[in-house]
Amino acid sequence: MVLRIVHTALAFLVAAVDTILMGTYGTLVGLLPPKGDWTRNGARLWARIILWVCGVRLRVEGAEKVPADTPVVFMANHESWLDIPALLVAIPGQVRFLAKKSLFSIPFLGWSMRAMGFIPVDRKNRREAIRSFEEAAERIRAGRSVLVFPEETRTPTGELLPFQRGGFLIALKAQLPIVPVGLQGPRQILAKKRYLLRPGTITVRFGEPVLTAGLGVTAKEALMREVREAVDALRRGVAVPLTAPVH
Repeated sequence: MVLRIVHTALAFLVAAVDTILMGTYGTLVGLLPPKGDWTRNGARLWARIILWVCGVRLRVEGAEKVPADTPVVFMANHESWLDIPALLVAIPGQVRFLAKKSLFSIPFLGWSMRAMGFIPVDRKNRREAIRSFEEAAERIRAGRSVLVFPEETRTPTGELLPFQRGGFLIALKAQLPIVPVGLQGPRQILAKKRYLLRPGTITVRFGEPVLTAGLGVTAKEALMREVREAVDALRRGVAVPLTAPVH
C-alpha cells in the first residue's frame, strides 16, 4: 500500500509537469498550419509519458483494420482517465476527440486541447451539444477522424453503459465508417473514483469498420446495436459477433 501511494504521488507530479510543458508546446504550435496537426504530435508524447509514469504497458491489436484512405468515427468504451492517453498513442494518424466542456477550462491541458481542435460538448445544453456534433461532422469532411465515447462517461462498475446517439448521428451525417474500439485493462489500473494506481497492461483493440454509406437516420438503432456489440466483444477480448448488415 505504501509503495502504491508513493508511486501514485510521483505519477501525479510527473503528469502535472508533463501537462504544463506539453500543454504549452501544444498551444504554441497549434497556431501552425495545418491547424492542430503539430499539437497532435506533442499530445502523443504527452500520452506516452503519462502511460510510462503510471506503469502502463500498452498493447495495440488490429490497427491494420483502420482505413488509411478515409477519415472515420472511432467509438470506444470508457473506463478510466487513462483511456485518453492510451488512445492518443494507439490511434494511427490525425484524430480529434469530442470531450466534455469542463476539461477545456483546465489550464495548459484545456488550452492544448483547444489548439489541437478537440471539440467541447456541453451535454447539459441540448442546443450546444447538437452544434458540437455538427462541428464534428465538418471536421470529418475536412479529413480529420473523430473519436467519441458513446457511453459519454466512465463506467463505475466495469459494465458497458448504454450508448448515446450523438456519435452515430455524426457518422450518419458524414456518411463515413465507424471503427469500434475496445479497451481492456484501464479500470484495473485506475478505476473511476479510485485514486491509487495499480500498474498493469492496457490493450487497445480495433474492430472491422462498420459502413454507414447510404444509411439514413432510420438505421440509427440497428447501427447502435451493431457497434455496441462489437465494442463489448473487443473490450472483453472475445470474437466479434457476426451481425446482419444494417439497412
